[in-house]
Amino acid sequence: MSIFVGTERDPADYAVEPIVHHSQDGFYETLTALHQPVYVVRTAHGTGLSTTRPDDDAAVIAAIGPLPAAQLGSAAFRACHGVRYAYMGGAMAGGIASEDYVIALARSGCLGSFGAAGLLPERVEAALQRFAAEIPGLPYAANLIHSPSEEELERAAVELFLKYGVRCVEASAFMDVTAHIVRYRVAGLARTGDGRVLIANRVIAKVSRAEVAEKFMRPAPAAIVSDLLGRGLITAEQAELAKFVPLADDITAEADSGGHTDRRPLTTLFPSILRRRDQVQQDLGYPVAVRVGAAGGIGTPVAAAAAFAMGADYVVTGSVNQSCLEAGTSDEVRHLLAAAGVADVDMAPAADMFEMGVELQVLKNGSMFAMRAKRLYELYRTYDGLDVLPIAERARLEQQILRRSVEDVWQDVVGYFTRRDPDQLTRAADDPKRKMALVFRWYLGMASRWAVVGAADRGLDYQIWCGPAMGSFNEWVRGSYLAATENRRVADVALNLLHGAAFTTRIQQLAVNGVRVPRGCADYRPAPLADDSGGAR
Repeated sequence: MSIFVGTERDPADYAVEPIVHHSQDGFYETLTALHQPVYVVRTAHGTGLSTTRPDDDAAVIAAIGPLPAAQLGSAAFRACHGVRYAYMGGAMAGGIASEDYVIALARSGCLGSFGAAGLLPERVEAALQRFAAEIPGLPYAANLIHSPSEEELERAAVELFLKYGVRCVEASAFMDVTAHIVRYRVAGLARTGDGRVLIANRVIAKVSRAEVAEKFMRPAPAAIVSDLLGRGLITAEQAELAKFVPLADDITAEADSGGHTDRRPLTTLFPSILRRRDQVQQDLGYPVAVRVGAAGGIGTPVAAAAAFAMGADYVVTGSVNQSCLEAGTSDEVRHLLAAAGVADVDMAPAADMFEMGVELQVLKNGSMFAMRAKRLYELYRTYDGLDVLPIAERARLEQQILRRSVEDVWQDVVGYFTRRDPDQLTRAADDPKRKMALVFRWYLGMASRWAVVGAADRGLDYQIWCGPAMGSFNEWVRGSYLAATENRRVADVALNLLHGAAFTTRIQQLAVNGVRVPRGCADYRPAPLADDSGGAR
């Protein structure tokens, strides 16, 4: 039998005890006091909520304990990464997950991942130097993205991470294990005085398929480890220790997210990866099991609470952070994101894996990028080079999409890869189809750049990585202080999502005890920097 707290009469009619709330505002105030317990109390004036246990035990119908946001998720995750909250701001490539983004999350007790993917080594190095100067001792991660078309960038990133002692890497877009991620992991292994394996270089692998997740749950492939040893990139002791530890400490199950995604529902993907983790743990018996986190679609407290309820050790957000002030993007993009609805997204070819047909999820509201990028991929699949394009197709390409001649774009491509990865030009010299791919990738790459800098004349070409969580976040914050982009800061978003998740969990804890609270006080409302006491600071 359900118990409905409250009364049909106006609470002002009652001379009730101060500690017992019978009004919806009182219910909400009690439930947001996360550091205190909640008692469902029967009084002469109806059923109410209290944070203080009454003297008469018979008056207590149900009770739930304190639930500060810092208790959500895995204590092991928080301890391993040195954070207060089981919350991670995921990497967004091209420095959109900027230095300011990482620093703000680190100072708020969360883990932020720098969007190193796609950046030249000198830019990545400058960021690592800034972290060392401004947040020494505070945790952060840096993104290592699998780059099959530009392997040199993947190698250079690992060189920098090892040089600067970066202790956590978020590995993303990997379809298989590479020597570079193995090198980063194994180069941080050592044996302690009591014989245990010390893991200095932590890896959080973001995946969307259970079979890929398992590769990171198991020890590094022996053949790759042997090759690294032969090249003198790791020691014999490290090669031996690699047999006893998983390649990753944490696996992020990435569901329907912005950017690279398989658009799988979190409620189906997460249990699949969790089950695979349990099977691997049963087989190998690691002293510390690989943890599993949840990403994709987490834009509201309800979504975060659902992830924790499924057993997530931590949650990861992405799209919602891109509309924040610390994101390395333009105000034009922030305003477009703040106006997005749940359905305002589409899939488009990815620049880094264009030839493979890999797609990523982008914002379609206010941009024609997705449609134009798909047309480029159709041309790539249909024709063997730029010189064999029909006259009408080439004219449309140059006038509507590139808005420059193919020859001019190619000169930009040559200048770009001469600096970044000359091997790309060598491979395209005698391969017209590869040359065409590089020209098309110029548009895909520049579309991201135009969005980041807010190029006014290329607004319809903005490539904005975005998942449906952005729309649900906008719906949740409508009418609150977070509705305005000038108030959106990554720490505010993180803490409100976490405190809201704890609040939502309390509502569900009462529900499973047969207690229903009025819907009007069961929805967490964003408040400026709510802390664990449930108040403002």
